[in-house]
Amino acid sequence: MSEENKQMTTGEVISRYGVRAQKKYGQNFLTDRNVLQKIVDVSEITPEDTVLEIGSGTGALTGLLCKNAGKVIAVEIDKKLIPVLEDVLREYDNVRLIEGDVLKLDLKELLKMEEKSSIKVVANLPYYITTPIIMKLLEERLPFTSITIMIQKEVADRIKAVPGTKDYGSLSLAVQYFSKPDIVLSVPPSCFIPRPKVGSAVLKLGIYAEKPIQAENEELMFKLIRGAFNQRRKTLVNALCNYEGLELKKENVERAIEILGKKPAVRGEELSLEDFARLSGLL
Repeated sequence: MSEENKQMTTGEVISRYGVRAQKKYGQNFLTDRNVLQKIVDVSEITPEDTVLEIGSGTGALTGLLCKNAGKVIAVEIDKKLIPVLEDVLREYDNVRLIEGDVLKLDLKELLKMEEKSSIKVVANLPYYITTPIIMKLLEERLPFTSITIMIQKEVADRIKAVPGTKDYGSLSLAVQYFSKPDIVLSVPPSCFIPRPKVGSAVLKLGIYAEKPIQAENEELMFKLIRGAFNQRRKTLVNALCNYEGLELKKENVERAIEILGKKPAVRGEELSLEDFARLSGLL
């Protein structure tokens, strides 16, 4: 690859290769080099790391990752971008390009050869499938040490939310059960081609090696969380007893809430993650 290619900006790659953002993939290409470098910096990538990048796009972030990581596994769903990436990244011998949908890939199989290294995720996620991707990465208990992602600012706020706030909900609890979230950067629409209609944020999830809050029955706890926020205007008792995924007797729920030290009319949004973990044990 020539020196000229090496220094190409996202805009130059788009112009040279005739790249067009595909709406069906929710593509918004990040153009701001300072933001790209900030993502790499906060990810704390080292030569000992293997990085799983989701959504390589024009390869701007991929190239920076290759310079810092021992190995980069770059997943891109848009098959039209694969030849572009192969050309843009051809100088790097530590990158493996994979065409595919991350939601359909067997990530455990993909990463089984990397278990001896530290594995980190870096991604600029499409807004329309942000939550399914995050939950796949967390729920499959893959050996990640951190996940650094560009997502819609509104979703980042929901993930970071605390009890008693309007943004607090099932997504906050699910992500916080597995990791410690930190919003490290707000990114305006002007940093992308094409410009999204909403602001974005870089969110870093520090994955717990050992979760500080343990649930005796994780499956039940997550059902309780979904039930509590399915009708968040209702009291917790009514929300749980009316939720189709649960079969609970009202008196048992009332007694469990009393043992928690909560008022009978408490709502789900007032309970902490630890409260839901305890509640699942009581029920």
